[in-house]
Amino acid sequence: MNRPEAEYLSFLKDRRMSPRTIESHQRDIDLFFTFLSKEGALFDQVDRLLIDNFLSEELLRGISKRSTARRLSSLRQFYAFCLEAGYVKKNPFALVGLPKVGKRLPDVLSEKQVDDLFDANAKRLGPLAIRDQAIILCMYSSGMRASEAVDMERSWIDFDTRVVNVIGKGDKERIVPISQEARDAMLEYGEKVRPLLESENRSGIKAKAFFLSAKGRKLTVRGLEYIVRGIEAKCGLSLGLHPHEFRHSFATHLLDGGADLRLIQELLGHESLDTTQIYTHVSTKRLQEVYRSSFPRQKKNKQ
Repeated sequence: MNRPEAEYLSFLKDRRMSPRTIESHQRDIDLFFTFLSKEGALFDQVDRLLIDNFLSEELLRGISKRSTARRLSSLRQFYAFCLEAGYVKKNPFALVGLPKVGKRLPDVLSEKQVDDLFDANAKRLGPLAIRDQAIILCMYSSGMRASEAVDMERSWIDFDTRVVNVIGKGDKERIVPISQEARDAMLEYGEKVRPLLESENRSGIKAKAFFLSAKGRKLTVRGLEYIVRGIEAKCGLSLGLHPHEFRHSFATHLLDGGADLRLIQELLGHESLDTTQIYTHVSTKRLQEVYRSSFPRQKKNKQ
């Protein structure tokens, strides 16, 4: 790793960027540097022609516009840092426009799928089944990000009032409620299972996180993804589960139930209402699906 890149990644860590975001930036920079090496160009010699060639190569590799937009954003930020640090005389990405990217509608579970999942998982036996039920009920009823769920500590939770003081991106705090069902499952896990998992920790360092791995350590986002996929498999369901689906489903079901969009924005911790607005498109899509499957004349036209 060259010095400018190392300093930039250290800069991102100092800004408390998530490990996943930092890894993404590093991959994008490394990919571009590999391209420069093949072209025989130095990183401070980049011009618009090199960038166009890089984008053309990405296109030939079948890289999506969304991924390309992310890489351009990463490289623009990296070169802005290098310009400030005196490693380059200009930011060659400053005037490169990002490709237009259509908003991808998030995957959402239906209310029936949510019920089926919770009912099926409740029939499992053993400590990890109790933990898993607490995790999925907590995530669905609160709309937490996966990173927030794994970071959550016992001190964040007020079981009496059924709220969690979530510390999210940029250390911003917000209050989110949890359902009675989630509260009960989390209490059972906290009292009966967490101490057992904690006793499995051989590192000598107690984890502050509320949800623990089978080895008594703090979960990672990747570990949470593994657990969620495991729940689906053990329950014999085929939902293509991912932790973020609970957050998307939470928001969509709130909107379907008549909740105000700004309230949902607050609960999700979105800075901009535009980010939350995507759930109106999800609900419109579902409305159209119900219409097509339920309206008599529409069903006749299908035949």
